[in-house]
Order: sequence, then structure tokens, then C-alpha cells
Amino acid sequence: MLTIIIFILILTVLVLIHEAGHFFVAKLLKIKVEEFGFGLPPRAWGKKIGETIYSLNWLPIGGFVKLFGEDEAGAGKLKFKVEKLKGSSSRAFYARPGWQKAFVVIAGVLMNFILSIFLVSVLFSAVGETIPTDNIVVNQVLKDSPADKAGLKAGDVIEYLNGTKITNTAQLILETKKHEGEEVSLRVFSNGMEKIVSVTPRKDFPKGEGPMGVAITQKLETKKYSWFEAPVIGTKITFERSVAMLKGFVGIVGQLFSTGKPPEGVAGPVGIAQLTGVFCQNVPSCLDFTSVLSLNLAIINLLPIPALDGGRLFFILFALVTRKKVHPAFESYAHAIGMAILLALIALITFHDIARIITGQPIFPKQ
Repeated sequence: MLTIIIFILILTVLVLIHEAGHFFVAKLLKIKVEEFGFGLPPRAWGKKIGETIYSLNWLPIGGFVKLFGEDEAGAGKLKFKVEKLKGSSSRAFYARPGWQKAFVVIAGVLMNFILSIFLVSVLFSAVGETIPTDNIVVNQVLKDSPADKAGLKAGDVIEYLNGTKITNTAQLILETKKHEGEEVSLRVFSNGMEKIVSVTPRKDFPKGEGPMGVAITQKLETKKYSWFEAPVIGTKITFERSVAMLKGFVGIVGQLFSTGKPPEGVAGPVGIAQLTGVFCQNVPSCLDFTSVLSLNLAIINLLPIPALDGGRLFFILFALVTRKKVHPAFESYAHAIGMAILLALIALITFHDIARIITGQPIFPKQ
């Protein structure tokens, strides 16, 4: 139950942030906002405050801001004419310059990007980033191995091998292989002191043990950033995640068209709710999970698919570039078809999620 509550709270925040972008930019440009809805129709509840209806809808998978005159047919031709007679046609979305329409449409995506950057920045400033150091730590020394006979202990830090500075585990493994059967000199930091250890990596060794017979790891440390450094790092991380998500989406679409099944690791509302219980075990992890979801929402909405912000932006930019307005009826039908396809896709992924849960399969396959 707690997982469901947290999931609903996260979803509410993401949707409200996104739609608030459309809402406040429209208000800033004095475009009439007819409805601010959470969820998709049919409407469950609504209250009109001023000129805007604030509503809760039965399908809790998104939200919307309904702008007067979003297209010529969108608000109803009759209503459009009545408003025009009242001298308020200038407040219609349809009547605004292309740059204003594009600004309103893209505002929701920008808000989700900003939220993602903000959350990552807060984490880097308050909690810090875990990064690998140059210290290679001995985790375990196998009994009767060359390392054991040489006196290496768990917790020792290997700094040099034959005078070569060791900065990562791969380098140590490579340098050790070069000297199998030869005595090497290790400079080790142990119990607060530097010491030199001579060890002979073996050529023949039991499977899984390695030439020296040690288990090693790269020591990690937490680095915190100042309030002015964190946004720079947060923006960099968000950009890298965006590129990875776009690549992943191309793969998902490709598999959907080729097999008709969503690939492993793709989750819909049910799967995301399940993942919430996994990632929201503590506050930092939950905030990072929320930042990823916010970025995911931004990326998906930016795609040039009818019914999404990217699809609406495409028609606006097309009209700006070609100086030819797309016929309102065509655009309206395109968005309707796009919405139908999106709902069908959500239904398919949700069915896949439920089937996976029933059969006990994990969201992410074991590697």
C-alpha cells in the first residue's frame, strides 16, 4: 500500500509539473485556459475557478491543459465564433504567432527537464556522487596463494607494481599477467604504513583464483558539489541520460514493429509502480528514480508523435517553415489517431506487466 501511495504521489508531481508548464506560459501570454485536468477523460470531478475548470479524470495516466482555440475545431466552431464576437479571439491559442504556440507546447517538456536537473543537482549537493578512486583494495586473500605467502592482507591498498602506478583493477590484472612466473614488487599501503611486498604471480592457478590469488576492488568515495557546481553536473548527467533514453526508445520501437511484443525491461504504469517499491527504499534513491521518470516523460512527450507535445510542435514548426497552415481537420484527426495508438500501446505494455507479475518474471532479465 505504501508503494502505491508513493507511486501516486510521484505521478501526481510529474504530471502537475508538466501541465503547469503549459498552464503558466499560456497564462503569461494571456491565452485562455479552459481546463486544467489531471488524468484523461471521462471527467470524475471538476470545479470552475475563474475562467478555468480544474478537473480529476478517470484515466490516471497523464493530464492535460485545454486551451481555447487550440485548433479551429478544437474548442468548437460555435464557441469560437461567440468568443470572437465578444472581442476575445486574441486570447485563442489558434490566433497567436507561431513562436508563442511553440513556447506553450514545449513548456511542459522543459518543466520536466528542469525538474530532472533540479533533483539530480540536489542529490549531488546534499548526498554527493559515488566515484571510483585510484586506490585498489585487496578484499580477500586466498589461503596458500602467492599473495598469502607474501603477506598481503585484506584491506591493503596496492599502489605500485614494479614502479608502475596502479589506478584501476583492469590495469593491475593486465600488469600481473605480464609477469606471470616472475617476482614482482608491490608497493602497498597497509595499516597506515607504506611497505614493499615481493610476490610471484603463478602461471598455473585454480580456476577463479587468478595469478596472485586475491580478490580486488576499486575503492569508492563520495564527492559532494557546491550549490553552483551541482547544477552543471546535474545538467551533464541529464543530457547523458537523455541520449541513452532516445537510443533505447529507437530499440523499443524497432522490436515492437518486428515482434509485436515490448522488449524486456520496458515497463508501463503497473511496472513503474512495481519499480517504485524497489527504488524508493530511501529518500536519495527515490529522488533519483523520480528524476529519471521526469526525464523519461520529457523525452517521450518531445517525440514527433501526434497527440504528444512533440507532435503538436511538429505541426506548428511545419506551418512556420512552409508558411502553410495544416488543415485543422487533418491535424485533429492525426492527434485522435495518435492518442488511440498511444492508449493501445499502454494497454499492450500493461498487459505484459500483469502477465509478467503473474508468472513471477522480473522486469529486468538477469545478465
